[in-house]
Amino acid sequence: MTIKFKNRSFFTFLTLFFSFSTLSLSVSDHFDGDYSPNNNNNNNNIMPSKSGGQWVLLQSSIGISAMHMQVLNNDKVIIFDRTDMGPSNLSLPLDKCGKEGDVRQLDCTAHSVLYDIASNTFRPLLLQTDTWCSSGAVLSDGTLVQTGGYNVGDRVIRLFTPCNDEGCDWVELSKNLWDRRWYASNQILPDNRIIVVGGRRVFTYEFYPKIDSLSSSLYLRFLIETRDPGEENNLYPFLHLLPDGNLFIFANRRSILFDYINNKLVKEFPVIPGNDKRNYPSTGSSILLPLKLSAGSDGNGTAVLPDAEVMVCGGAPAGAFIKSDKESVYVEASRTCGRLKVTDKNPVWSMEFMPMPRVMSDMLLLPSGDVIIINGASNGTAGWEDAVGPNLNPVLYSPDEEEPDRRFVVLNPSKIPRMYHSSAVVLPDGRILVGGSNPHQRYNFTAYPYPTDLSLEAFHPHYLDPENAYMRPSILSLESRDRTVSYNEVFAVTFELSSYSPSGEISVSLMTPSFTTHSFAMNQRLVVLNVVSVSQLSVYAYKVVVNGPPTATVAPPGYYMMFVVHAGIPSHAVWVKVTWN
Repeated sequence: MTIKFKNRSFFTFLTLFFSFSTLSLSVSDHFDGDYSPNNNNNNNNIMPSKSGGQWVLLQSSIGISAMHMQVLNNDKVIIFDRTDMGPSNLSLPLDKCGKEGDVRQLDCTAHSVLYDIASNTFRPLLLQTDTWCSSGAVLSDGTLVQTGGYNVGDRVIRLFTPCNDEGCDWVELSKNLWDRRWYASNQILPDNRIIVVGGRRVFTYEFYPKIDSLSSSLYLRFLIETRDPGEENNLYPFLHLLPDGNLFIFANRRSILFDYINNKLVKEFPVIPGNDKRNYPSTGSSILLPLKLSAGSDGNGTAVLPDAEVMVCGGAPAGAFIKSDKESVYVEASRTCGRLKVTDKNPVWSMEFMPMPRVMSDMLLLPSGDVIIINGASNGTAGWEDAVGPNLNPVLYSPDEEEPDRRFVVLNPSKIPRMYHSSAVVLPDGRILVGGSNPHQRYNFTAYPYPTDLSLEAFHPHYLDPENAYMRPSILSLESRDRTVSYNEVFAVTFELSSYSPSGEISVSLMTPSFTTHSFAMNQRLVVLNVVSVSQLSVYAYKVVVNGPPTATVAPPGYYMMFVVHAGIPSHAVWVKVTWN
């Protein structure tokens, strides 16, 4: 079945209808310089413009500070704060009131909103228990499973299932987690379970849904070994599901490969060089760099798994939290990033320097394959009033740039400091949604120099510049049933393009929407599919044929944003569901 997408011009329909005879092209020689069906469309000289990006204020206030964010597959974003800091600036409907923290005072203000990307509007949602510093992941059916928090909410499991009307809201389950999960991390697994790891003074992990054969959580010695007395520096551990099905866990300065099925440590990786701590409250960030798929299998018919490389950036030196929290002395944050190719036989950290020191910054994968580092501060750590020097300038990092000195590019600054308790997510149109910042125990709008911020803004990376519009693909149809992609399925995507660059590669990527809080975009993943062929259908219409992901360990079942990328310029995404055949 071919799925077509709305809002395409009548002209596009005509160009498809009166199409040329199809010209098929191999992956290795996409439209070489000898082929020029239309001089206006095939231009050897065009190159994408690279500016410093643009900031746009979307909402001066959504009534709450955006501590946590999750993009949903119906083009909505669920945003929530904590509930124990007093009333917010957004009222609940008259028939809905919650309770505030353990004090159990009546609270008729919202601490969560559902943001509509297309209309730039939002509506209040009701949280019954405290979600302060919690975690989450999305199941394959699109339901957000949000776990833990504070006080009476620290063991609670909450669900939010997307809907197309005004009827959906938070649902709290009667069955709780085994352990309190405050500052824990979540990762969706290939079998559609979620693993929940760590938390403050909790050195265990567990699963949602619970496993019937287990009567408790499971102890993980690594978590207590990485805890610094007086500072911790191992909260919100970085989790990345690797293509072989094992879990990469990073905390403080150490990292391991963990077999969560058999509760077994597979190996420990080298300690990241330097004295900088990387996890809360010396908060750095981490991503799994894009997984680039190739064709073929080994001699036994087993799919070839992609290489996997983890990147960790920012943080703070040992002792920085004690100085900022107890002495109001704000030590310069870490300037370093480390890359570790975890699939190598003997992996070694490769260290690089950012243009400026950064703590509490968010790292996000862009559909172009680049990385953006955004938000945070230059001095201090996470915590109440524990940082100064906002990092207003995002940084673009190009992991495939051969010259290390050219990988980092400083982008245009925001006017709004995004300090402690800020967040950011990638939207289907390629923008970065940014919100939050509340380094105070309660909402404080007169604090100087960093008042509580309730606004939402969007950062437009260079690929959204108007100058690049003619190079931007626009997806027309997906030749797959009900927008689903099965493992190892060969499928085609039809798209239109005003001007094709022979030097610009065509790629198709699948991106998971992240659950972002405290500088860690949980479950973030960019899978670059193997391109079988590209063909031209008409003057402006093209078709790319790709292989679906090989295994659920490479791309766990669920909803992904699918982008077509041309010369580094991504299309607007369409949602697809990766599923078993």
